[in-house]
Order: sequence, then structure tokens, then C-alpha cells
Amino acid sequence: MQAEQIKQLIEAGIPGCQAIVKGEGDHFEATVISAAFDAIGMVKQHQLVYGTLGDLMQAEIHALALRTYTPEQWKLQSRLQ
Repeated sequence: MQAEQIKQLIEAGIPGCQAIVKGEGDHFEATVISAAFDAIGMVKQHQLVYGTLGDLMQAEIHALALRTYTPEQWKLQSRLQ
């Protein structure tokens, strides 16, 4: 599994989102920015992302460190760095 493939799956599963995925083999980290996260808590946000990856989370992806942001949160995060 390639990071680019994971990025494409997440972006296809959450229309309008931006995904940044790094890693190789079966260990990855992803940052996902989406307006769909506006009205839901972090657990639901993560479940939404995991849902885009389906069975890959049980087979090809061993570990996925996940950070989710609304567009507003992402803007604030970017300013702090």
C-alpha cells in the first residue's frame, strides 16, 4: 500500500476534503481537513476517515496515526507553526 493510494481513498470517500498522507509499508500518518467535521466530535471524525479505508484497516494498513481538522482549525494550526 502506498501513501498516495490512501490519500486518494480518503479524498474519494469524503468529498471536498484534503488529505496529507505519509508513511510506507503498513505504517502511515494522515492529516485530513474537511468541512464535514464541523458538527461532529473527534471520535466520529476518525470513524468517518477509517470508513473510507474499509477492510484495508484490517489487512494492508497496520497503523494509521490520524489528525482531523475543520478548515478553520487547520487555518489556526497553520498559523501557529
